[in-house]
Amino acid sequence: MFKAIMVFTLCLMAIALATSADSPETTGIFINLANGELCAISSQCKSSCCHRVSAISLARCAPLAAERETCSKKSLYGTYYFCPCEDGLKCDGDWSIGGSIVNTNFGTCVDHNSPN
Repeated sequence: MFKAIMVFTLCLMAIALATSADSPETTGIFINLANGELCAISSQCKSSCCHRVSAISLARCAPLAAERETCSKKSLYGTYYFCPCEDGLKCDGDWSIGGSIVNTNFGTCVDHNSPN
């Protein structure tokens, strides 16, 4: 019975991967999720950010942080209280192993190539 359930699950995942790979605009069932859709980890989201408001809230895909917005450094759990920065920006802030564990490594998105 367990083998049948595993085969069925793998088939469903294969179908989901095949349908979500058709075009970049297509929304998937498990991956390639649009902003606002429920997620478990950031790799499921088109934006690569699975955001939650608190430890007990549901996580949803969200856009990456823009310049001068609050951002998170790397999270060990795959979900963020603040999304990482957009491409080309860096999250300026303190980093610590403890902050990675409790998801409190926050900073501000800055463009180090900007003349300001």
